[in-house]
Amino acid sequence: MATASAAISASNLQMDYMKLLIVQLQNQNPLDPLDNNEMASQLAQFSQLQQLESMNTSFAKVLATTELTYANSLLGKEVTFTPETTTGAADITSGVVEQVYNNIDGEIFLRAGNITLSLKNIISVKN
Repeated sequence: MATASAAISASNLQMDYMKLLIVQLQNQNPLDPLDNNEMASQLAQFSQLQQLESMNTSFAKVLATTELTYANSLLGKEVTFTPETTTGAADITSGVVEQVYNNIDGEIFLRAGNITLSLKNIISVKN
């Protein structure tokens, strides 16, 4: 998932822009004022950025729900996967999914026998 906390949100960026705009308006040259069309265009771009940020958050939630639904659908099914070993090597292994759970970071994991695997490690699924 995207790290939303690391990125500057559109609303924070817009607030910084508004503060800068106020300072510019207070200190502008009366004989050469700021262009109203340019300001309106920039505000519209911030509005679009906020909407895109909101859509991105919504899509991330839909994706997380879809992944969890898919993982739950694998319960009781035999999956073929490539678990990572402590040496980093990957072998192809099969097992029946017995448990689905999330870790602290919200990543979905499956338990097949005594092996824990991620959805990305699954190669095939059998009924």
